[in-house]
Amino acid sequence: HMKAWCVGAAVLALLTAGAFAEEKAPDLPPGALCANQGTIADDAMTRPHWNGWGVDVQQHRFQPAAMAGLAAADVPRLKLKWAFGIPGALRAWAQPTVVGGHVFFGSTSGTVYALDARSGCLHWTFSARIGVRSTLVVGRDARGWTAYFGDERGYAYAIDAATGALRWRVHLDEHPGASITDGPTLDGGMLYIGTSSGEEVSGANPGYPCCSFRGSVSALDASTGKIVWKSYTIATEARPVRRNAAGIELMGPSGAGIWSSPTVDAALHRLYITTGDNYSDPPSATSDAFMAFDIATGTLAWSRQMTGGDAYNIGCEYPKHTNCPATKGPDVDFGSPAILVELGGGKRALIAGQKSGVVTALDPDHDGAVLWQHRIGKGSALGGVQWGMAADKDNVYAALSDIDSNVVKQGTPGARRAGELWFLLDDKAGGGLFALKLATGEVAWGTPHPGCEKAPGCSPAQSAAVTAIPGVVFSGGVDGHLRAYAAKDGRIVWDVDTKGDRSTVNGVAAHGGSINGPGPVVVDGMLYVNSGYASFGQASGNVLLAYSVDGK
Repeated sequence: HMKAWCVGAAVLALLTAGAFAEEKAPDLPPGALCANQGTIADDAMTRPHWNGWGVDVQQHRFQPAAMAGLAAADVPRLKLKWAFGIPGALRAWAQPTVVGGHVFFGSTSGTVYALDARSGCLHWTFSARIGVRSTLVVGRDARGWTAYFGDERGYAYAIDAATGALRWRVHLDEHPGASITDGPTLDGGMLYIGTSSGEEVSGANPGYPCCSFRGSVSALDASTGKIVWKSYTIATEARPVRRNAAGIELMGPSGAGIWSSPTVDAALHRLYITTGDNYSDPPSATSDAFMAFDIATGTLAWSRQMTGGDAYNIGCEYPKHTNCPATKGPDVDFGSPAILVELGGGKRALIAGQKSGVVTALDPDHDGAVLWQHRIGKGSALGGVQWGMAADKDNVYAALSDIDSNVVKQGTPGARRAGELWFLLDDKAGGGLFALKLATGEVAWGTPHPGCEKAPGCSPAQSAAVTAIPGVVFSGGVDGHLRAYAAKDGRIVWDVDTKGDRSTVNGVAAHGGSINGPGPVVVDGMLYVNSGYASFGQASGNVLLAYSVDGK
């Protein structure tokens, strides 16, 4: 059993193989380009939309009935309406944003697309030339509508949402490993963006001076891109710590990246983020933590660490452990944002799920005091809660990953290659969706994965972010299935397999695969979901799928 070693090999292979170069798109078939340029109405935010990662600045991932346009009773009748193929991609991992009848999303090549929400026809493209994993968020000012996002090298962008023309581009972090993952949060003319990093992977190289990146969150003037303030998750810069066996000077503290979108607390004028693990010694007190900043100044208000001593990099998975920190932590950081919820009686909670398998609720009105914790799984580097939960007025809904895999021989049915290795996902490890009561963390219900039915290479893990509408909760799986659960009791009321070849509106050869990272987006009677995630033995794919009750 060598799951963690495979993880490192898979990441290294994907980062170095040049697999994300976009191919030249084929000639577009009739109808692929929209007949009209398309406009966004001035009152678009009063009409059905899903804007940014969590649909609101409290990151609920809950779409109200008026915006969803999809009743719980209609969900079992959803059928594929159209599919859009992403040229040359191995994964479709940028969650779409839907505003003003437009669907906006990025791609691993750096191309940002704007489609018609009903038909999937193409309005325009913009090339960032660097992979865009970030969700876009859209806002309006004197210039009109603007879409904001980040890329995989730490640049933030503002582009005209009606035409795709560049408005501004700002580099938020000069570190070569810096990246922007889930995307910005827009509120009151200010854009809040966190930075994550791939330096944890670089630590596998004994010749690399691991590590010097430290996470940060920036507040930008949305109209100009000017950085109003920037605060780091680790207060001090990395400094020399020791030399490794190869004589390379190692640095620290490092890490504590921000993988998820920030959360806004208008009542206390605070901004909340969750952090990743450390990459090197010494461990910091702000890794694997909730952090609260003054929203006007970026001053740290409080921090609450959930797992101490979690310093880890991929070098820990190699025999000599050359760059591995002394603590060799479990790598159970936060990949999902904090959700700010009302509990009634004037009480509130800040809730996030961790890769440890634990969901935690803090009191934002008492400096992050712990209200409750509940474990839903065993957790691991790829386990626990990976990318995000959803919350309605009663429950928070958490999907369990706990994915596992084994190195196997080439030719083993269902095995997928990462570098020089072939590995097979465990068809019995992980999965399940849980409803936890907001006030207490008590389990309202838990529904296990229905099983892989011995399909080679299948995993029951549910790693993607969860999405909810009144009466229904959606959870995508590594097995490529998107399932809808009754919010009342967890019954599965709809199950669609997104894998396989698809006929696309833009004429690009496309197929679905594993669902991971972002969750589905529900707007005006339509459900949009990405399919394909070529990482860690999961199934590749390059398609955005749109479902509706009327279908094609």
